[in-house]
Amino acid sequence: MAHASHQGTVIPRVVTLTISDTRTAADDTSGAALRTQLQGAGFTLGRHMLVRDDIEAIQQAVREVVARGEADAVIATGGTGIAPRDQTIEALTPLLDKTLDGFGEAFRRLSWDEIGPRSILSRAVAGTVGRVVVIALPGSTNAVRLGVTRIIAPVLPHAVALLAV
Repeated sequence: MAHASHQGTVIPRVVTLTISDTRTAADDTSGAALRTQLQGAGFTLGRHMLVRDDIEAIQQAVREVVARGEADAVIATGGTGIAPRDQTIEALTPLLDKTLDGFGEAFRRLSWDEIGPRSILSRAVAGTVGRVVVIALPGSTNAVRLGVTRIIAPVLPHAVALLAV
């Protein structure tokens, strides 16, 4: 269950994932940026996992977090593009009980302002698995910053509160 601040605002507990076949703990710049941005937004950080870009590995990581009840949200970075190795969306979509289509739409709209038409190549997605919000961001540090500051930080506490009802 999320923590409540002294003003009654929900403070989400977040587990983070870096989805990659090539990153290591030493060079996981997107994962580090994700955690820095989330901490700056005032969220409670749980563990961080480096997960290979493989459907079963990604699904296992998310299912484990949900089953343990260790977080209100799982936020992943990486594997959302169209390259043959990118499997994050294929892994997460079948797990989602509800989709938050507006997340991907908003992310691509905001990305358009920064990178133009290439923003359509992003398959960023969000939804719920049980009472856990699951979000997949692209693997670039700029995408992580944009997603957290412009969408996740303002919306995640409310989404978590709605799921807790």
